[in-house]
Amino acid sequence: MDQTNSGGGGQGPVPIGFFLVPKFSMLAFSSALEPLRVANLISGRELFRWRVFSRDGAPVEASNGMAVLAEGSIADTPRLSSLFVCASHEPLATLDRATGAWFRRLAVAGTTMGALDTGAWLLARAGLLDGHRATVHWEWRDAFAEDFPEVDCRTSLFETDRGRLTCAGGTAALDMMLHLIGLRFGHALAVDISEQFIHERIRPAEDAQRMALGRRLGVTDPKLEAVITAMEENLEEPLPSRELARIAGISERQLERLFRRALGCTPTRYYLDLRLRRARILMGQTRLPVMEVALACGFASPAHFSRAYKDHFGHPPRDERG
Repeated sequence: MDQTNSGGGGQGPVPIGFFLVPKFSMLAFSSALEPLRVANLISGRELFRWRVFSRDGAPVEASNGMAVLAEGSIADTPRLSSLFVCASHEPLATLDRATGAWFRRLAVAGTTMGALDTGAWLLARAGLLDGHRATVHWEWRDAFAEDFPEVDCRTSLFETDRGRLTCAGGTAALDMMLHLIGLRFGHALAVDISEQFIHERIRPAEDAQRMALGRRLGVTDPKLEAVITAMEENLEEPLPSRELARIAGISERQLERLFRRALGCTPTRYYLDLRLRRARILMGQTRLPVMEVALACGFASPAHFSRAYKDHFGHPPRDERG
């Protein structure tokens, strides 16, 4: 929905497309589509017109089991202002050469190419995000950055960069669409739409994707928050207990009591759990060898990593890949 590309020479409704991949997120799709509908409703005129595409034009089942009708396929040559790719938890499973070529043809024709959540994988694999800023859901960021080092992957809610639109998925799609509607039709309309959704404020792109640490964990102790922040920022080279205690300004024994009281475990156990959760994401979302995943998560040997992984999840890391 680029300001400079109406897809209709400035006349008539702005044509928007949504390309749905099987098992797409219904929440992200609805969060992007509904602001367009309400913009038309509030303004009393058709500001936007949308069309849903699938690879073959058949209905597409979302991750919640509900199917959405498609009105076009990759055989079509639609004239669109923007196309938003709505993907799944296995974004590349359904990408083929024909779909990638369709994306590139639309981009060459002047369509702004957008992606919700993991849809960025499909655009990146098609070569459409090289040298551009982009964002994905925080849980997928490390895997995306590993797969596409030529893309400037950010931690923002959404990114707009030279004909490319990406967002972190979920309700971030709502904020991105409100931002774009505001740019094109005025901030007042965007605010009116936000109020219709009982959306307390339109979050800017630079807002954090995740809750503040204290709210996320239900803790209020600033020393504990400082230590956990340090842990999350140092997964590849774990900090020793004495360094964590120094960050909190307390002794190692006091640090252990603090963790047991607030979280019911030792700092060592909590740190290990963080590293193993990151390892599970990397095993499931990348093709990195087990050895590289182990090193990226602070394990010096694959054997130690595999034992710890099996103890925690009940199966060896390779099982994450079927």
